[in-house]
Amino acid sequence: MIEVTGLSKKYGKHLAVDNVSFSIKKGEIVGFLGPNGAGKSTIMNILTGYISSTSGSVLIDGFDILEQSEQAKKRIGYLPEIPPLYPDMTVREYLYFIYDLKKVKFPKKPHIDEILGLVKIDDVANRLIKNLSKGYRQRVGIASALVGNPDVLILDEPTVGLDPKQIIEIRELISKLGKNHTVILSSHILSEIQAVCEKIIIINGGKLIANDTAENLSNNLSSDRSLIVRVVGEEQEVIKILQSVKGVDSVKSLGKQESNAYDYLLTPQDNTDIRATVFERLSERNKTLLSMQSNALTLEQIFLRLTDATAQINLPNGEEE
Repeated sequence: MIEVTGLSKKYGKHLAVDNVSFSIKKGEIVGFLGPNGAGKSTIMNILTGYISSTSGSVLIDGFDILEQSEQAKKRIGYLPEIPPLYPDMTVREYLYFIYDLKKVKFPKKPHIDEILGLVKIDDVANRLIKNLSKGYRQRVGIASALVGNPDVLILDEPTVGLDPKQIIEIRELISKLGKNHTVILSSHILSEIQAVCEKIIIINGGKLIANDTAENLSNNLSSDRSLIVRVVGEEQEVIKILQSVKGVDSVKSLGKQESNAYDYLLTPQDNTDIRATVFERLSERNKTLLSMQSNALTLEQIFLRLTDATAQINLPNGEEE
């Protein structure tokens, strides 16, 4: 669906994007990450056709974003961090305006009604945008990106400034949209990226430094697949049960944590994933598993390790970026 090849962008002598290549398959939800000044926003602006690259190419469903811009842009829906809404329009008037702007061919009212229902803003369709909460305004922004039913959705910080309930609602909406669209999601809320995205792309210093699933990145950066489990039951009996689990190399009690519940550190053999077998064995022995915590790296730890490792980039004048 998206093919980026040898993408570079210079501003004067400054190389903001340096020979970046990646591909995104149809129907994938991809997290696009990078610290401030890393070149992430520049790449997103090139993907949407807002700015041109110095070299390299971007293909959207086979159409070059520069050479065949009209065909490529028809396949993209873009939500910037601050949606460009017209506050004195009603929601429906605004979406009709976007419909006309994009020269959409679908029947207008049925198409807009479908989007209003999908994004769950049909109850405020006739209200002025300036009277809506920030959460509803974000939904209107997403709705505008959906006008024309584009194959690709590029969402830049879609939950910024929202309360926890609104964040969960938008996260669920993005997951739902991923069933019928390719989604690129940029966010500084890494837990959100980890919860929603199937693949992670990380940019730093203008370079691509990671392009994989969070699980694979964690495995590549750390060999620690140990677990901490909390189990109700007599300590020595539970230790024997855990030692009998296939794939468990060692069991260490971490002491009593709750009434009749102990924590245990389980080390697997050969970096094996033992979560399912541990759960099954405890269930067979009628032991209550209160919690299971992996020592695998979180996305935040992955991000910090990778960006710290590539942070020192020497510029021609000897200064650091």
